[in-house]
Amino acid sequence: MLHCPRTFARTIAFSGLFLATVLTPALAADPTGDWRDADGFANIRVAQCNGNMWGAVAWEKTPGGTDKNNPDPAKQSRPTLGMPILIDMKKKPGVDSWEGQVYNSRDGQTYSATIKPIGTDQLEIQGCVLGFLCGGQTWTRVGPPIPVSTAGNPAAKGAAPKSAVPPKTTGAAPPPAAKSGQKQAAGAPPADPVGDICLLPDIARPTPSR
Repeated sequence: MLHCPRTFARTIAFSGLFLATVLTPALAADPTGDWRDADGFANIRVAQCNGNMWGAVAWEKTPGGTDKNNPDPAKQSRPTLGMPILIDMKKKPGVDSWEGQVYNSRDGQTYSATIKPIGTDQLEIQGCVLGFLCGGQTWTRVGPPIPVSTAGNPAAKGAAPKSAVPPKTTGAAPPPAAKSGQKQAAGAPPADPVGDICLLPDIARPTPSR
Protein backbone atom coordinates (compact mmCIF):
# COMPACT_ATOMS: atom_id res chain seq x y z
CA MET A 1 0.00 0.00 0.00
CA LEU A 2 1.30 3.45 -0.90
CA HIS A 3 1.69 5.84 2.06
CA CYS A 4 2.06 9.61 1.63
CA PRO A 5 4.18 11.64 4.03
CA ARG A 6 2.03 13.85 6.28
CA THR A 7 3.39 17.09 4.82
CA PHE A 8 2.65 15.90 1.29
CA ALA A 9 -0.86 14.81 2.28
CA ARG A 10 -1.50 18.20 3.90
CA THR A 11 -0.28 19.91 0.73
CA ILE A 12 -2.74 17.90 -1.39
CA ALA A 13 -5.62 18.68 0.98
CA PHE A 14 -4.76 22.40 1.03
CA SER A 15 -4.48 22.47 -2.78
CA GLY A 16 -7.90 20.84 -3.13
CA LEU A 17 -9.44 23.36 -0.72
CA PHE A 18 -7.79 26.24 -2.59
CA LEU A 19 -9.05 25.01 -5.98
CA ALA A 20 -12.58 24.54 -4.62
CA THR A 21 -12.53 28.08 -3.21
CA VAL A 22 -11.27 29.55 -6.47
CA LEU A 23 -13.52 27.60 -8.80
CA THR A 24 -16.80 27.89 -6.87
CA PRO A 25 -17.50 31.55 -7.82
CA ALA A 26 -16.86 30.76 -11.49
CA LEU A 27 -19.44 27.97 -11.38
CA ALA A 28 -22.00 30.17 -9.65
CA ALA A 29 -22.41 32.79 -12.39
CA ASP A 30 -25.87 34.30 -11.98
CA PRO A 31 -27.31 36.86 -14.41
CA THR A 32 -30.35 37.61 -12.23
CA GLY A 33 -30.73 40.85 -10.32
CA ASP A 34 -30.86 44.54 -11.16
CA TRP A 35 -28.26 45.92 -13.59
CA ARG A 36 -27.44 49.52 -14.55
CA ASP A 37 -26.98 49.94 -18.30
CA ALA A 38 -23.72 51.31 -19.66
CA ASP A 39 -25.19 54.78 -20.24
CA GLY A 40 -26.72 55.00 -16.76
CA PHE A 41 -30.21 55.66 -18.14
CA ALA A 42 -31.99 52.61 -16.70
CA ASN A 43 -31.81 49.60 -14.42
CA ILE A 44 -32.77 46.29 -15.99
CA ARG A 45 -34.19 43.59 -13.71
CA VAL A 46 -33.22 40.10 -14.92
CA ALA A 47 -35.13 37.08 -13.62
CA GLN A 48 -35.77 33.47 -14.52
CA CYS A 49 -39.35 33.15 -15.81
CA ASN A 50 -40.71 29.88 -17.21
CA GLY A 51 -37.20 28.42 -17.22
CA ASN A 52 -35.57 31.18 -19.30
CA MET A 53 -34.07 34.58 -18.51
CA TRP A 54 -36.05 37.77 -19.07
CA GLY A 55 -35.11 41.37 -18.38
CA ALA A 56 -37.37 44.40 -17.93
CA VAL A 57 -36.84 48.07 -17.13
CA ALA A 58 -37.08 48.46 -13.33
CA TRP A 59 -35.89 52.08 -12.97
CA GLU A 60 -35.48 55.07 -15.29
CA LYS A 61 -33.23 58.07 -14.87
CA THR A 62 -35.90 60.14 -16.63
CA PRO A 63 -39.32 58.81 -15.58
CA GLY A 64 -42.35 58.79 -17.83
CA GLY A 65 -40.83 57.42 -21.03
CA THR A 66 -42.92 55.65 -23.66
CA ASP A 67 -42.03 53.13 -26.34
CA LYS A 68 -42.58 55.71 -29.07
CA ASN A 69 -40.24 54.08 -31.62
CA ASN A 70 -42.00 50.72 -31.59
CA PRO A 71 -43.13 49.75 -35.12
CA ASP A 72 -46.40 48.48 -33.61
CA PRO A 73 -48.67 51.55 -33.19
CA ALA A 74 -50.51 49.80 -30.37
CA LYS A 75 -47.30 49.70 -28.31
CA GLN A 76 -46.05 53.21 -28.96
CA SER A 77 -47.85 54.59 -25.91
CA ARG A 78 -46.83 51.83 -23.48
CA PRO A 79 -44.56 52.95 -20.63
CA THR A 80 -40.91 52.02 -20.91
CA LEU A 81 -40.93 51.27 -17.16
CA GLY A 82 -41.65 47.54 -16.93
CA MET A 83 -41.01 47.02 -20.65
CA PRO A 84 -39.21 43.75 -21.56
CA ILE A 85 -35.68 44.29 -22.87
CA LEU A 86 -34.18 40.79 -22.68
CA ILE A 87 -36.59 38.30 -24.23
CA ASP A 88 -36.76 34.54 -23.60
CA MET A 89 -33.01 34.00 -23.17
CA LYS A 90 -32.11 30.29 -23.12
CA LYS A 91 -29.08 28.78 -21.38
CA LYS A 92 -26.33 27.69 -23.76
CA PRO A 93 -25.10 24.16 -22.97
CA GLY A 94 -21.81 23.96 -21.08
CA VAL A 95 -21.19 27.70 -20.71
CA ASP A 96 -22.39 30.51 -18.46
CA SER A 97 -24.22 32.45 -21.15
CA TRP A 98 -27.79 32.77 -22.38
CA GLU A 99 -29.03 33.56 -25.87
CA GLY A 100 -32.31 34.98 -27.11
CA GLN A 101 -33.38 38.47 -28.15
CA VAL A 102 -32.82 42.01 -26.97
CA TYR A 103 -35.23 44.88 -27.68
CA ASN A 104 -33.71 48.27 -28.45
CA SER A 105 -36.27 50.98 -27.69
CA ARG A 106 -34.10 53.61 -29.39
CA ASP A 107 -34.88 52.19 -32.82
CA GLY A 108 -37.81 49.91 -31.98
CA GLN A 109 -35.98 46.84 -33.28
CA THR A 110 -35.36 43.40 -31.79
CA TYR A 111 -32.00 41.70 -32.26
CA SER A 112 -30.41 38.33 -31.58
CA ALA A 113 -28.41 38.62 -28.37
CA THR A 114 -26.30 36.84 -25.81
CA ILE A 115 -25.81 37.69 -22.13
CA LYS A 116 -22.84 36.53 -20.10
CA PRO A 117 -21.95 37.33 -16.46
CA ILE A 118 -18.42 38.66 -16.04
CA GLY A 119 -17.43 37.90 -12.47
CA THR A 120 -20.24 38.74 -10.05
CA ASP A 121 -20.74 42.43 -10.77
CA GLN A 122 -20.87 42.78 -14.56
CA LEU A 123 -23.13 41.46 -17.30
CA GLU A 124 -21.97 41.51 -20.90
CA ILE A 125 -24.69 42.06 -23.53
CA GLN A 126 -23.86 41.21 -27.12
CA GLY A 127 -26.39 41.85 -29.88
CA CYS A 128 -26.21 41.23 -33.62
CA VAL A 129 -28.19 42.16 -36.71
CA LEU A 130 -28.69 39.17 -39.03
CA GLY A 131 -25.69 37.44 -37.47
CA PHE A 132 -23.23 40.27 -38.12
CA LEU A 133 -22.74 43.97 -37.33
CA CYS A 134 -22.40 42.89 -33.70
CA GLY A 135 -22.10 45.35 -30.87
CA GLY A 136 -22.63 45.29 -27.16
CA GLN A 137 -22.13 46.86 -23.78
CA THR A 138 -21.41 45.90 -20.19
CA TRP A 139 -23.96 46.44 -17.43
CA THR A 140 -23.04 46.89 -13.75
CA ARG A 141 -24.81 45.11 -10.91
CA VAL A 142 -26.85 47.35 -8.62
CA GLY A 143 -28.95 44.64 -6.94
CA PRO A 144 -28.22 41.12 -5.64
CA PRO A 145 -29.23 37.91 -7.43
CA ILE A 146 -32.91 37.15 -7.01
CA PRO A 147 -34.77 33.86 -6.43
CA VAL A 148 -36.76 32.03 -9.02
CA SER A 149 -40.30 33.39 -9.05
CA THR A 150 -43.03 30.85 -8.38
CA ALA A 151 -45.07 32.87 -10.89
CA GLY A 152 -42.53 31.95 -13.58
CA ASN A 153 -41.85 28.42 -12.41
CA PRO A 154 -44.14 25.80 -13.99
CA ALA A 155 -43.21 23.22 -11.33
CA ALA A 156 -44.28 25.56 -8.55
CA LYS A 157 -47.56 26.53 -10.18
CA GLY A 158 -49.18 23.19 -9.41
CA ALA A 159 -47.88 23.01 -5.84
CA ALA A 160 -50.75 25.01 -4.34
CA PRO A 161 -53.57 27.32 -5.42
CA LYS A 162 -52.53 30.91 -6.03
CA SER A 163 -54.85 32.02 -3.27
CA ALA A 164 -53.05 29.77 -0.76
CA VAL A 165 -49.42 30.63 -1.53
CA PRO A 166 -48.54 34.13 -2.72
CA PRO A 167 -45.87 34.19 -5.45
CA LYS A 168 -42.34 35.17 -4.52
CA THR A 169 -41.21 38.50 -5.84
CA THR A 170 -38.04 38.67 -7.88
CA GLY A 171 -37.29 42.17 -6.63
CA ALA A 172 -37.39 43.90 -3.31
CA ALA A 173 -40.85 43.72 -1.83
CA PRO A 174 -42.57 47.12 -1.65
CA PRO A 175 -43.34 48.44 1.83
CA PRO A 176 -46.84 47.84 3.20
CA ALA A 177 -49.47 50.23 1.88
CA ALA A 178 -50.19 53.06 4.28
CA LYS A 179 -53.56 52.95 6.00
CA SER A 180 -56.06 55.70 5.44
CA GLY A 181 -54.84 58.90 7.02
CA GLN A 182 -51.21 57.71 7.31
CA LYS A 183 -48.26 59.11 5.40
CA GLN A 184 -45.15 57.27 4.32
CA ALA A 185 -42.41 57.63 6.92
CA ALA A 186 -39.74 60.19 6.12
CA GLY A 187 -36.69 58.57 4.53
CA ALA A 188 -38.54 55.32 3.75
CA PRO A 189 -37.61 53.77 0.36
CA PRO A 190 -40.20 54.26 -2.39
CA ALA A 191 -42.40 51.35 -3.36
CA ASP A 192 -40.94 49.11 -6.07
CA PRO A 193 -43.03 49.99 -9.15
CA VAL A 194 -42.13 46.79 -11.02
CA GLY A 195 -41.80 43.97 -8.48
CA ASP A 196 -41.85 40.45 -9.91
CA ILE A 197 -41.20 40.86 -13.64
CA CYS A 198 -42.52 37.35 -14.30
CA LEU A 199 -46.00 38.77 -13.60
CA LEU A 200 -45.72 41.51 -16.22
CA PRO A 201 -48.22 40.89 -19.06
CA ASP A 202 -45.61 40.86 -21.83
CA ILE A 203 -43.62 38.18 -19.95
CA ALA A 204 -46.39 36.18 -18.30
CA ARG A 205 -48.24 35.46 -21.54
CA PRO A 206 -47.02 32.34 -23.38
CA THR A 207 -44.39 32.87 -26.05
CA PRO A 208 -46.00 32.21 -29.48
CA SER A 209 -44.58 29.16 -31.20
CA ARG A 210 -42.49 29.79 -34.29
